Amino acid sequence: MDVFSEFLAGIEDPQHRARTEEVLGWVGERFPDLEPRVAWNQPMFTDHGTFIIAFSVSKGHLAVAPEKVALDRFADEISEAGYAYSKMLFRFPWSKPVDWSLLERIIAFNIEDKADVSTFWRK
Repeated sequence: MDVFSEFLAGIEDPQHRARTEEVLGWVGERFPDLEPRVAWNQPMFTDHGTFIIAFSVSKGHLAVAPEKVALDRFADEISEAGYAYSKMLFRFPWSKPVDWSLLERIIAFNIEDKADVSTFWRK
């Protein structure tokens, strides 16, 4: 995805860059109607102008930010998958595989839950 090329080029660790590219590519392929964009120096996906999910890179993990409502809804599953989470994001450690099914359910939930939302963030 060309929209993410500059962001990806800024990731120094080649393994972290490859994993991030894999995740962003997967989201784009699995949810082709979502709009990819970079805002606040984070790759993200939106739907009809509303936020669906964003990602950020750190030394130890790829952070996934789906908004608090989705985190609360999937908190048990996130914990069961062995991922740490906070009020606004959860973390895919570089050393663990991505739980694609969980990521898919979270994104699908946000798309459905925000179908009638006309603002960028939930109110």
